[in-house]
Amino acid sequence: MGKGRVEAFSDGVLAVIITIMVLELHAPHSPDLGALAESLPSFLGYILSFVYIGIYWNNHHHLFHATDRVNGAIMWANSHLLFWLSLVPFVTDWMSQNHFAVVPVAIYGVVLFMAGVAFYILAQTIIHSQGPESKLKKLLGNDWKGRISPVLYLAAIGLAFVNAAIAEGLYALVALMWLIPDRRIERGIGH
Repeated sequence: MGKGRVEAFSDGVLAVIITIMVLELHAPHSPDLGALAESLPSFLGYILSFVYIGIYWNNHHHLFHATDRVNGAIMWANSHLLFWLSLVPFVTDWMSQNHFAVVPVAIYGVVLFMAGVAFYILAQTIIHSQGPESKLKKLLGNDWKGRISPVLYLAAIGLAFVNAAIAEGLYALVALMWLIPDRRIERGIGH
């Protein structure tokens, strides 16, 4: 089966996720600059989540560029990833509306962790379906970011109960690590 429909569907879901997140941003009811401070938690949560969705969109694109064909297992693994990403607007709003309180910050990390796990499962499902000479397997090689990200997420989830700001900093650190597209795949697919 061709991969175009999976890519188009995923692009659509990710666009809807970003749209939902931006609709959760509300303009202040006052025209003065001080009123913007009230919206700052929501805006900061939006920025972090927008960056994460952008990272997943970019890496999803690269993943499927290195994929020759899809099957049912890949489609379900992709749906699993989209499920976790679809929760990002909810946890972003919950975290922002509660001014980055402990439990919402920790649950935000759980969703990020599970999205990372789902992305890993998707990549492994593609590699398995493409066979031992999988183009993606060759391109991924030593995936240090993929190995350290879950550790940082789990640390952040635990640290959220000690200091939510530390957890938020770790979430931002992981996003910064992934902000630059994966050059291994770009080089391998000729971008």
